[in-house]
Amino acid sequence: MFGSKNRNKPDFLETATTRSTILSVSDSRQGLDFLVGFFSAVRPSRRRGARDATRNLEHLTAALQQHPVFLTNLRHALFSQLIRTDLSATLTESGIPIARGFWQEFFGRLRHKLLPPLQDEHDFLYVINRVFFRRHDYQWVESIPRESWVRLFAAIGLSLHMDDRRILHQLLQSLKVLAFQVAQLGLEKEVRNYISPEQQEDNPFVEQNYRIHALEQWLLEEDRTPSPALPPSPALSPSPGLSPSPGLPGTTVLTGQVAETLQQCYDCIAQIREQSYSRGASLHQTYTLLILSNRLDRIMILVDLLDNDRHFDTGKFVDFFRMLVRNENRKNSIREFMSQSMGYLAYQIAEHKGSKGSKYITSTWSEYVAMLRSAMGGGAWICLAVFIKNLLGRLRMPIFWHGFAYSVNYSISFLLIEETHTTLATKQPAFTASAVAVALDTRKSDQEPNLYNLAVTVAKVSRSQIASFAGNLLIVFPGAWLIAWLYEKIAGAKIVSGQVAADMLRDQHPWQSLSLLYACNTGVFLFLSGIIAGYVQNKIQYGHIGKRLTTHPVLRLTVPERRLQRLAAYIEAHAGTIIGNIALGFFLGMAGTVGEVFGIHFDIRHITISSGNVAFAAYGLGLENIPRWYLLTVIGGVLGIGFFNFLVSFSLAFFVAARSRGVRLNKYPAFLGILWRYFRSNPLDFIRPRRRSVPATVAE
Repeated sequence: MFGSKNRNKPDFLETATTRSTILSVSDSRQGLDFLVGFFSAVRPSRRRGARDATRNLEHLTAALQQHPVFLTNLRHALFSQLIRTDLSATLTESGIPIARGFWQEFFGRLRHKLLPPLQDEHDFLYVINRVFFRRHDYQWVESIPRESWVRLFAAIGLSLHMDDRRILHQLLQSLKVLAFQVAQLGLEKEVRNYISPEQQEDNPFVEQNYRIHALEQWLLEEDRTPSPALPPSPALSPSPGLSPSPGLPGTTVLTGQVAETLQQCYDCIAQIREQSYSRGASLHQTYTLLILSNRLDRIMILVDLLDNDRHFDTGKFVDFFRMLVRNENRKNSIREFMSQSMGYLAYQIAEHKGSKGSKYITSTWSEYVAMLRSAMGGGAWICLAVFIKNLLGRLRMPIFWHGFAYSVNYSISFLLIEETHTTLATKQPAFTASAVAVALDTRKSDQEPNLYNLAVTVAKVSRSQIASFAGNLLIVFPGAWLIAWLYEKIAGAKIVSGQVAADMLRDQHPWQSLSLLYACNTGVFLFLSGIIAGYVQNKIQYGHIGKRLTTHPVLRLTVPERRLQRLAAYIEAHAGTIIGNIALGFFLGMAGTVGEVFGIHFDIRHITISSGNVAFAAYGLGLENIPRWYLLTVIGGVLGIGFFNFLVSFSLAFFVAARSRGVRLNKYPAFLGILWRYFRSNPLDFIRPRRRSVPATVAE
C-alpha cells in the first residue's frame, strides 16, 4: 500500500525518450520542469539500479546520443533558462560573502537559515535552487567524475558563442562588478598598509580593474581583428612578453595580462598572511582577505570563460557548474562560513602558541635535565598554592568569594611560575601541539611532510612531558608533606584531618569519585587558556601596543623613557601569557563554585594540585591509618588525572592547529605505522634523550 504511488509514477527517462513533441525555447516553465526531472533521474535514489549517480548520468548520456528528440528537448530546456534569466547574481554573488563585516554576514546567514529569502524567478539562481533543491545535492554532484559531466555537456553540444551579445554583456557586466569590488577592498587599510611600498604605488588590486576594463573594451569592439596596440591604462604599462603582436589574437593577450595581474593579487594576499605572524591579524582583516580571495577566484573563472576564442570551455564550465551547486546548497551554512572565516585567524593564534611550544620540547640531555629542574621549581610554587588554597577553604565567606579567592590564588601562582621561568607540566600540551602541527604545515613548504621526523618530534614531546610531570611530582608530594608537618609544628594542629581529609583523599580516587571526568574538564580549560593567550598576543602585535605605549602623550611626560621602553617591550612580549595565566586561574578556581551554585557535578582535577591535596590528606589521616592498596589506587588516580589533563588539552590544541593549517590527518595513514615502528625500535626515546647522538632507525 505504502509507496504504490511512486512505483506507478512513470519513469522520466522512459517518458523523455518516447516523447515526440519538441519543447519550445521560449517556454521557460516547461524547460525548468524538464531540467528538474532530468537531474532528479541523475540523483541517487533507493530504486533498484539508481543508487549510483555516476551510473545514472552515464545511462542518461547514452540515451541522449540514441534519441535525438530527447537531446533536442534537453538542449532547449537548458537554453530556455540561460537566455531568459539574469546571470549576473549567479556570477557575482553565489558563494561569495556579500556583507562587509563578519557579524553582518553571520547574522544574515542565520536569518536566511531560519527563513529563506524570496527568490526572483528571472534569476538563474532560482533555476539552480529549483533543480538542486536538496541541501546535500552537491555531494553526489561532486562525486560524479569530471569526465562524466564533460561528456554530458559535450553530448548536449554546449557551445555558447560570445557573439550572443546578451550573454556577453552579462559576463562582462559581472566581471566589471567584481573588478571594482576587488579594487575597493584592495584600498582598505587592513590590506593597503600590509603590502610593500612598491605594491602600494602600483596596487595590483587596482591594476586588475584597468586590465579588465581593457579586456571589456576589446570584446565590445565591432572590429574583431587583432589590434596593434592595447587600450591605454592610466597606471600600468604592458607587461614584458605580453605586448600584442600582429599574429597574436588580442583577447589572448589581454586575458593573459589579466591573469598575470590576478596572480600578483594572490601573491599580495599570501604576503599579508605571512606578515600577520609578526604583526598580528584581526577578524576584520581575515574576513577582508577571505572576500578578496573569493572574488579573485570568480574573476579567474569568468576570464577563463571569455578566453579560448570567446567560446565556453566545456571543462571549465563543468568546474563552474559544480562549484555553483555547492555554493547554493551551502550558502546558509554557518559552520562552513565560520570554518572559512576563522581558519586564518586560528592559524595566527596557533602560530603564536607554536613559537612558544618549541621551548617545551627537549632534544639533548642537557635540555632534558634543564626541563626537569624547571619543573621542580614549578612544583614548589604549586605546593605553596595548594597550601594557601586549603587555608582559604577554612575561612567563612560566601560561595562566590571563595571561588574568587581560589582563582586569584591560582592566577598568582601561575604568574609566578611564568616569571621565575619554571614549568607547570599541564600548560605544555596547548603549546607543544601547535609546534607538532608545524611539521605538517603545507603552507610553509610545497614538499610533503617528513613523517619520520614527525615521529621523532612526537618522541621528543613525550619525553619532555614525562620530564615535566616527574619534576612537578618529585617536589609537590614531599613538599606538601613538609609544609603540612611545619604547619602542625607551628600552629599545633593539622591543616586537614578527620572526615575532611578522608573526603579530600576520596575526591582523587579514580572510581569512587568523578576525578577522571573532572580531569577532562581541566584539559579543556588548559586548552582554552592557551587559545586566549595566543589570541591576546596576536591582538597586541596587530594593534602595535608597544609603539603606542612609547608614544602615549601622558606616559611620555610621566615615565622615564628607558623605563617606558622596558614596559612596552615587556607588555608586547608577555601580555598574552599573563592574560592566559589569569584566565586559567579563574577557570580552575571558579569551576567548583559553578558546580556548587547550580547543583551539578562540575569541578576540576589538576595533577599537581591533586597530588598536593593527597599529601595533605595522607598526612592528616596518617599513613598507618590508610589501607595500602587504597592509597596506591589514589596515587594511580592522580596519574590518571595527569594523563587526561594531557590527552584532552593536547588533542584539542593539535586539532585546532592542524585544521587551521589545512592539514587532514587522513592524508597520512602511514604515520601511525611509522610511529609504532619507531617506538618499537627506540622505546626509551619516548622517556629520555640519548646521551650520544646516534641515528635512530625505524624497523621495517
